[in-house]
Order: sequence, then structure tokens, then C-alpha cells
Amino acid sequence: MRIAGIIAEYDPFHKGHAAHITATRAKDGGNATHIVAVISGNFTQRGEPALLSKFTRAEMALAAGADLVLELPLPWAMAPAEQFAAGGVAVLNGLGCVDLISFGSECGNVATLQTLAALSDTPAYQITLQNMLASGLPYAAASQAAATELVGETTAAALSSPNNTLGIEYLRAATRQEANFEVFTLLRHGALHNENAPNQGISSASFIRNLVSSGYLEEAITYMPEPTGALLKQAVQSGTAPANKQQLEAMVPAMLRRMKEVDFSALPWLSEGLENRLYHLSRTTADYQTLLEQLKTRRYPMARLRRVVWSAVLGLTADDTIGLPPYIRVLGMNARGCEVLSVAKPRLPLLTRSAQLENLDERCRRVFELECTATDLHALIRPVPASCGTDYTHKLCVKE
Repeated sequence: MRIAGIIAEYDPFHKGHAAHITATRAKDGGNATHIVAVISGNFTQRGEPALLSKFTRAEMALAAGADLVLELPLPWAMAPAEQFAAGGVAVLNGLGCVDLISFGSECGNVATLQTLAALSDTPAYQITLQNMLASGLPYAAASQAAATELVGETTAAALSSPNNTLGIEYLRAATRQEANFEVFTLLRHGALHNENAPNQGISSASFIRNLVSSGYLEEAITYMPEPTGALLKQAVQSGTAPANKQQLEAMVPAMLRRMKEVDFSALPWLSEGLENRLYHLSRTTADYQTLLEQLKTRRYPMARLRRVVWSAVLGLTADDTIGLPPYIRVLGMNARGCEVLSVAKPRLPLLTRSAQLENLDERCRRVFELECTATDLHALIRPVPASCGTDYTHKLCVKE
């Protein structure tokens, strides 16, 4: 048995994801016999509601090659790359049986990514990075400039691509958590992250989301493996998808106006008085998109601003993002997934049903409550809205 871990969103699961799982299983690739996927919940790393519920996405993953699907809880699923990666690695490491971590990257070179991961935690890099930031560069540009000065332009160029950057964070997290994973990275082909057109028959998830949201379901399905395309079509026909994020966005100004100034100070991922700007703009701006545009500066990427705003709406605080996930929650599995669980040596509480929370500590219950809030809000924006409490009532997805 050789167990590989993949950290993903699968919103939705497309042909590029299928190629990644195939390569992770291939003998000249990851050579894995079992695949564990850790997926985000109903709010995503890009800082907005997912198009499809986590339950639908878990079912897609199992239909297309994953064996065991675990949840990445909200404080880490809707976080910047470093915390997103740390949370995903912690869930895989907490299972106590994962041999390999597998991810896609634009460079396809493990050695390059390991060099940059090791560099990131050196004093020389941190000093150089702070100097670059002080010169006025945004974080991403400052990071690449600092690496260029220390290891050269060719190696540092990997930092210009989002999946390389995320892969570096996986490696850093594995080192910090003493997760002795082997590493496999697949050179990405087809459309790039967020590319608004297909390439070589493979489309980005964002392009597919746009097609589905615009009513072009049949075209969207052509960029997905047959089993996951069928599940997407089934979700649309049953009214569980697609989620209409604009419905929630319309409520954001009202939700923000219910908050006090001190509440904004407790939000995660703040710096340079961002909480004050958000508080004052929430009092003068009545539109979600206008709010973001007025918040945006050269220093703040839009994804970060969305994360801060949705944290306010969901009740997520800076304290909630400290540390690592306190439990492992199973969303779905097949027969091979059961084999993984049979050899697991969990370092964290392993949940297969919500009733198990009764025996866990306050930290676990707090994180699960946040997850429930996210799920209940997401349920409002389905074509056929669902009741509250789905996190308690939804049955574990078990495939033959």
C-alpha cells in the first residue's frame, strides 16, 4: 500500500484534476495505490462561496479516482496560501499513514520548489523580503525580487506562478510539521490557473464555473470527466447547484453594518489599519463590489480583501486561524478508502459523524460551528435553498 495525499478544491472536478490523479497513481509518477484528497468546504481559498457544495465535490472526487475525501475546515480553506497549505498538510499528516504528497505545478521540478521552500525560512531571505516590501513592492513581487537576489532569476521565476507558490508552501508546511512525505509534482498542461479559455482540451475551474453560472452547462461538461460531468448535471437538475454567490454578496453590506468597530479589529489577515478602512467603508458603501474596489490598494490583492470581508460575515476571527486543524473529518470514501482508514494512526480526532463532536474539546466544537455557519449560508444560495443543519444531517458518501 502506497498512500498519496492531494490538497484541492475541485470546484468543479475537471479533466486536469483527473490527469493529476492518474499521474499520481502511475508507476512512472507517484506510484500510489490509494489517494486521499483533502478538499475545502463551502467557502474557498479565493475568498468566495464555492459553486458546488462540498458534498457534491466529495462525490465527484470519489467518482473520478480519489479513495478517501477529507475536509479542510473553514479557517484554513479560506486562507492565504501559507495557512491553506499548512491546514491541508496537517490533515494529511494527522492521518498518520500518508506516504506521498502530490500537487500540480507550472515548473514540474521538485528540486526547484524545494530550493525556494528552504530559502523562504532563512534570515537572509526574510531581511531581503522586508527591504523589498519597504520599497513599496506588493508581497508577490517583493518575494520574487528577494529570491532573485539570493538564488538567481531562473530559480526565482517559479514564484511568478500560483501553483508553484502553493507547492512551495506545501513543502514548507511539511518541514515545519515534520511530515516525512515523499513529493511528486505534475507539470501542469492546458489552461493556466484562472485562464479564461480552454487550452489543449483542458479548462481552468474558473472558466467552467463561469460557463455553468452563465447557463452553458453542456459546454462546461465537455471539460470534465464523464462521471463528474454527470454529477454536475444531476446537481443542476436537482436544484442543489450552481450556488449564486451574488445573492449572498447582496447581503454583505447589511451584515457588516451590524458589526461594531471592535469586531472589525478581531478579523484575520489584517495589517496597516485595514480594519479601520473596512469599518468606515461599511458605513458609507451599500454595494459589495464597490466596497472591495474602494478597499483595494496596491498592497492588498483582491482575494485577500474578499477573505477578510467574508470572515466578517461568517464570524471568523484571527484567533480561529491560529494553529492547525484540530480534527480530521471524513466526507466520503470507497472500499480503498476504508483500507486507508484501517491502517491510519490518527494523531487528531477522526470524525465520520457529527455526534462524535460531543466528546471533543471546545476548540474542535468552535471550528465545527464555523463550518456549520458556512454550510448554512451556502445552502441559501442554491437554486432550491436547503434548511440549516446539513453538516449534521448529511450522510457520509460511501461508494462501492
